[in-house]
Amino acid sequence: MSVHIVAFGNERGGFSEDDQQRSLIWTYLGRSALVSETDSSLLLNSANYVRNPAFTEYQACVFGNVRLVVHDCPLWDIFESDWYTSRNLIGEADIIVIKYSVNDKSSFQEVKDIYAPLIKKTLNHCSVPVIISAVGARQNEVPCTCPLCISDRGSCVTASEGIQLAKELGATYLELHSLNDFYIGKYFGGVLEYYMIQSLNQKSSEKMKKRKKSHKCNGVKPPQLDQPEKMPILKGEASHYDSDLHNLLFCCQCVDVIFYSEDLKEVAEAHRIVLCSISHVFMLLFNVKSPADIQDSSIIRTAQTLFTANQEALFPILNHGSSCNSPVRVIVKDSFFCSCLSDILHFIYSGAFQWELLEEHIKKKLKDPENVELVLERVKCILKIPGKINSSRNCRSYLSKRPLQLCNSSLRLFFNTTVLADVMFKIQGSILQAMSLLICAEMYQVSRLQHICELYIITQLQSMPSRELASTSLSVVSLLRKAKFHNSDCLSNWLLHFIASNYLIFSQKPEFEDLSVEERNFVEMHRWPSSMYLKQLAEYRNYIHSRKCHCLVM
Repeated sequence: MSVHIVAFGNERGGFSEDDQQRSLIWTYLGRSALVSETDSSLLLNSANYVRNPAFTEYQACVFGNVRLVVHDCPLWDIFESDWYTSRNLIGEADIIVIKYSVNDKSSFQEVKDIYAPLIKKTLNHCSVPVIISAVGARQNEVPCTCPLCISDRGSCVTASEGIQLAKELGATYLELHSLNDFYIGKYFGGVLEYYMIQSLNQKSSEKMKKRKKSHKCNGVKPPQLDQPEKMPILKGEASHYDSDLHNLLFCCQCVDVIFYSEDLKEVAEAHRIVLCSISHVFMLLFNVKSPADIQDSSIIRTAQTLFTANQEALFPILNHGSSCNSPVRVIVKDSFFCSCLSDILHFIYSGAFQWELLEEHIKKKLKDPENVELVLERVKCILKIPGKINSSRNCRSYLSKRPLQLCNSSLRLFFNTTVLADVMFKIQGSILQAMSLLICAEMYQVSRLQHICELYIITQLQSMPSRELASTSLSVVSLLRKAKFHNSDCLSNWLLHFIASNYLIFSQKPEFEDLSVEERNFVEMHRWPSSMYLKQLAEYRNYIHSRKCHCLVM
């Protein structure tokens, strides 16, 4: 017997520095009285961390001889980078634990808006218990679990917000103010162990039912149906978006903005879409938005005092014979800001979250602390959100809470936004649309997009029940043809296994005859159920009818 627990979320931001290195799952397994008293090196086994860095696997022995397997996934990005693995983890889980820090509201909001609905959709109608753990003591004041308390609602996650999320998922809500024996051993551990016992009881009951069925019909056993072959696993291709973005900056490809110093010397080149996606100042400077749209005097003042764009009188030679597609020329009025512009652009193209690194680079160039502070203030004014006050303290506080989740933030800046967009893809959710996008990706050699389309098609087909597969007008054989023609070897191989694993459905469709001889031989070799099993089943049926024995299995 075994119990499988899957834990999602990063709760470490909710504790003091002494508790930062300890996680909720690690602390529970180390302190629980249920875990067998063995050598500590054998107690917790996290060997799978090297194999898949997205999660850590722990193994322990509880209730004497029950095997406990825990997958701890601190980064929610696994749902974006490896949906196939995350879906399988949830599908195999007996208990799901969702963790978050009460002092990281932005992370909680992502969980509530994006990842909780994905978990709910994956669970569908499965009765898997979910535990939501709000971890840490709120920093504003003495922790309060009153659902009506709104005193720390601005910067912390309130109890009412956590309870509401638990209601949406049908989960159990817990508040853990510390990783001590009470909260871990009795409070969290008590609930977790209750669900572990429930899971074991359910598995024991199902096992007994199977034993009773196997002893029916005068001891004559029906033929054993083997499990279908495992489907090929498509490994996700790592995103290289950040490196591509940096290459775009350093190689000066497709630039449409040129920065000049006050003496008209070229300083740097950039791209309007990147600058406008990060700053309302640049939106105003490049006429993407008007002052009436922004309605923030400080942003308007920053744009006017720091930059001047396209003064033809200053560039008479450069403008001679220029077309409407020529780059926008911008003069930087602040000499200190201009000297640090290359570092500031590197900071922007990195997603505008490496604040301390930017400070370090500017301090190396400008020795005077007053000038350093002046430039940093200029940068904060450029990053300012209309109607909000930005401060260095708020920047550092926000970044320290989410150091691991912002590695792809630069990608999120430009995704699904109409700011300076010149290409729009209309994807309506059908598999055929994804195949059309895959063909387009193969044409332009965008391998990662092609791989994402493959994963989407596979996920959609796997989620279709047998009845829908039998009645759908979608031709899987046609998908196989297109996948082969457009060099999608992984998808074509998977589709062949999919047809073989659903042999009884696809063999009745007219399109089955369109398979080539080589493809037909592959399907027949890997078909499920096998022809041998169907023959044995027919013989078993004849035997049952000849004995006039009512078979509960049939």
